[in-house]
Amino acid sequence: MSDKRKHGTGAGAKTRERVLIEEPRQYKVIFYNDDFTTMEFVAHVLKVVFNKPSNEAVLLMLKVHREGQSVVGVYSYDVAMTKASIATAMARDEGFPLRIVCEPE
Repeated sequence: MSDKRKHGTGAGAKTRERVLIEEPRQYKVIFYNDDFTTMEFVAHVLKVVFNKPSNEAVLLMLKVHREGQSVVGVYSYDVAMTKASIATAMARDEGFPLRIVCEPE
């Protein structure tokens, strides 16, 4: 009995596809300074929403105050947007116009 199969044609052969897995894009959460939002409130939001230790929250708050803005964290899109939305809602509830923006890193 002769074997009539051709070798190398790929018939019945398993192929592997290369799948490129990329890290998800990261987003910066940026706080902007204004003349109405208190420094205490900004530090509070950084501690409560962004889980910053007290000393880091104060340093970030001072950077926002002195430089006009500061990146307060870098997260995946969903996390960045959620934290920014919660912080903005807290500010509005207190009557503050705190501006928070998410931008791709």
